[in-house]
Amino acid sequence: MKTTMKTLSSHVCGKPHEAESDFAEIHDPCTEEVIARVSSAGIDFAAVVAYAREVGGPALRAMTFAERGKVLKAMSKALHDQRKDLIELSMRTTGCTRKDAKFDLDGATGTLAYYAGLAKSIGDTHVLFDGEGDALGRTARFFGRHAYVPKGGVAVHVNAFNFPAWGFAEKAAQSLLAGMPVISKPATSTAIVTERCVEILVESGAMPDGAFQFICGSTGDLLSLLGPQDVLAFTGSADTGLKLRSLPNLLSNSTAVNIEADSLNAAVLAPDVDSDSETWELFLKDVHREMTQKSGQKCTAVRRIFVPKGRADEVQEALTGLLAGTVTGNPFDESVNMGALATKRQLDDAVAGVAKLANHADVVHGNGERVDGAGADAGKGYFFAPVLLRASDARNAGAVHEHEVFGPVATLLPYDGGGDEAAELVGLGGGMLVTSVYTNDTDWLASYVRTGGCTSGRLYIGSEKMAPLGPGSGLAFPQSLHGGPGRAGGGEELGELRGLGLYMQRVALQGDRKVLETLA
Repeated sequence: MKTTMKTLSSHVCGKPHEAESDFAEIHDPCTEEVIARVSSAGIDFAAVVAYAREVGGPALRAMTFAERGKVLKAMSKALHDQRKDLIELSMRTTGCTRKDAKFDLDGATGTLAYYAGLAKSIGDTHVLFDGEGDALGRTARFFGRHAYVPKGGVAVHVNAFNFPAWGFAEKAAQSLLAGMPVISKPATSTAIVTERCVEILVESGAMPDGAFQFICGSTGDLLSLLGPQDVLAFTGSADTGLKLRSLPNLLSNSTAVNIEADSLNAAVLAPDVDSDSETWELFLKDVHREMTQKSGQKCTAVRRIFVPKGRADEVQEALTGLLAGTVTGNPFDESVNMGALATKRQLDDAVAGVAKLANHADVVHGNGERVDGAGADAGKGYFFAPVLLRASDARNAGAVHEHEVFGPVATLLPYDGGGDEAAELVGLGGGMLVTSVYTNDTDWLASYVRTGGCTSGRLYIGSEKMAPLGPGSGLAFPQSLHGGPGRAGGGEELGELRGLGLYMQRVALQGDRKVLETLA
């Protein structure tokens, strides 16, 4: 299907901005055709920041939580009303399957709707109290209570390519509800989808003027303009995250920075799980999905699979059987159930990454090379079939615990069976967004959690009673925290009201109890 070449526009200072020079090209991952170009040339970033601080910020802070929630509800509805066209656009420009496009779009509208509902429950107030408070003196009159109020700056969101809708909407939902204006910058390779989402939101009139601005292309000197009341939230590679976190003005101003980075997420099969159980089937189904959904281009994808010694052959046979049914290719081909990688760079990185892992593990399924995709021209497209590796020594698996291949790639690793040892080996990954553990043995699970709970931001526990209900470890629910320690970035997003904390200042209020109660 031929795609018309398009120049993407930013939306800043209340109007669209289309650059005239310094373009980067966007390629169709299935055909390698140039389908769009993007640039932020000509944008005055100081004016963009000022517009957010002086127009968007005051407008949002004047609204109550309930009123901001109505904004989020209108945003969710506007995107949902265009769901069919957005899914089609995502398939056509990012190479993902229809199912994966739905996962992205529904994640966006669902998160906006969730925070809209949360706002309604908070009500018509401008201050979010934390706890009930305590008497500070000899009588109850002198009282202390903690509260959250919006920061007075701007939130800059730098998003990853893998979720062009969900990524920007998730961050925006929390920031806007907190009362902080947003400057959102998508990854270039999938920005066509994000730009269309923003067009829909602007046309809907859902957002107050200045509350949401959008940068297509380079951020120029934007980040150097951030100060003590501002926020930077970044999703992407650990290397880029380190560079951003180390910017001198962010350090000197103690600017709030949230990083979600690389993560060598793990799935752990406990020794008690029999191969004829529902927990076993859940484990296999989840691992297969978390390897192949979005072509493995998920921050929550399973990269390491820990299995008891003596079970590795059994698990390998079962997983290779499932992976053999994965058809890689153009998502408009009916036989395809896994799309292309997003860019040539992602393809090259995947090929090089598998070669690096193969120095410490054996490839037992796939070849780690580019493949021709079903429904695509031979030699064209960034197609990469699933790869399963197997290491003989989990403790000395080198790059398996150090290098993330951002594609449909995972490695089997044997362990002796104890929860403590499994947790210790998982921890060699340096910090994960999510670890999934499959067991019905609560003693084993308790042992794992005691040792390994600190190495992951989230633990997904699969069991017999969870088998009919479990959505898999890759789904980031707005009710639960998303983020992880160490190499995963050390950040936190979502988690119900916890996600608002990044964009608000917690202040200890001390005074007459009745005066404080009026603020509530």
